[in-house]
Amino acid sequence: MSGFEAGFEAGYAVGRVTAEELHGVARELAALLVDTVHGGASLGFLAPLDHGAATAWWRALGPDLADGRLQLWTVRAEADGRLAGTVQLRPAATANGRHRGEVAKLMVHPADRGHRLAGRLLAALEERARELGLRLLVLDTETDSPAERMYEAAGWTRVGSVPDYATDPDGVPQPTTIFFKALVD
Repeated sequence: MSGFEAGFEAGYAVGRVTAEELHGVARELAALLVDTVHGGASLGFLAPLDHGAATAWWRALGPDLADGRLQLWTVRAEADGRLAGTVQLRPAATANGRHRGEVAKLMVHPADRGHRLAGRLLAALEERARELGLRLLVLDTETDSPAERMYEAAGWTRVGSVPDYATDPDGVPQPTTIFFKALVD
């Protein structure tokens, strides 16, 4: 266990999801996405988000998972196997960007917040990014959101914000903050 992971609370397990496993967990991932969007998180979806549409969205990621254009992790409560969170890594596909990847759709169920699960998911993602030869990660998140503070605490560097970049789940335009993290050994 690394020093970074030593601070994480026990009782949860992080694992990577394969393309073959995606179909079986898509409904759980959809429920997490629906709860998170309905809770006000800006993840590219508007409320109300239909569970069936969310399930179809997750299942449509199968080809990207199969060919490596996407990496996906979940974190589960060890006591009951309940899905507690997820995150995605999208390595850049362009020739001049193969050293970087984008972090997307980091979600932790409201009932599981406060257990440093976002940090555990990011640690797993960063480890895999290094294995893939990635040296730079980027992401965006709603400005002044709790996620913004979490990324700063996890060592991410704020680049700046873009006004009215995306709408919140209610359709109201909000500013978005761009972050990066250099992966150094």
